[in-house]
Amino acid sequence: MDVPPLSQRRILVTRTRQQASELAARLESLGASAILIPTIEIVPPESYSALDTALSKLDRYNWLLFTSANAVEVFHRRWDRVSIPPRIAVIGPATAHAVESLGLRADLIPERYVAESLASELAPYAAKSRMLLVRAAEARDVLPETLRAAGAEVTIAEAYRNQIPAGSVVALQSLFADASSFPDAITFTSSSTARNLFTLLEAGGIKLPEKIIRASIGPITSQTLHELGHPPHVEAASHTIPALVQSLVVHFAA
Repeated sequence: MDVPPLSQRRILVTRTRQQASELAARLESLGASAILIPTIEIVPPESYSALDTALSKLDRYNWLLFTSANAVEVFHRRWDRVSIPPRIAVIGPATAHAVESLGLRADLIPERYVAESLASELAPYAAKSRMLLVRAAEARDVLPETLRAAGAEVTIAEAYRNQIPAGSVVALQSLFADASSFPDAITFTSSSTARNLFTLLEAGGIKLPEKIIRASIGPITSQTLHELGHPPHVEAASHTIPALVQSLVVHFAA
């Protein structure tokens, strides 16, 4: 009988509790033990007023832009379904799937699932176009800045905020209290998970052992890890959960 490729591997998952299930399930299906300690918690923005105002006149926009499935979920809760969404652009397949679950369709998905690629592929449509970007309160500005430079009028509506979960410091202290319980790898699915994990480790007085494999979902997250002084050992071939899991399979097989 074949041994699962991640058998006896312990993998720390740093996603939000809501989002961790897919990654954990894929890891466990390959024999790994998934350790769920979120470094991000999704909470409401300071105010929904900007989002609600934009959604009340949704038909004035030419494009509706989503850079995360979380933003789609909040849009769903606030959208009155009276105004018809314009053309929709999303950052990747997971966000596209969230859009499709509402009975809508993503008109544009970039070849590479990062803001730079989304901005590049939207640029030809930008001149004299009105675009509504629904996103987190804390986000890089490369997408709106690029589109404005290309002639678009971009409205940013905050749908949620990311914050560090209470209790994760204690969970990490317990995990790293004994070398026998150390994870073999840590997955990073965004720059926020990277920054927040090292903030939590510092708060808990924990030094991350170098032997633990740092697995990044893509180039932006990898760049953040480099900036933090902890470059990734592996990077997913595409910005997706299956590709991230596969990068770990390939690494441990080698």
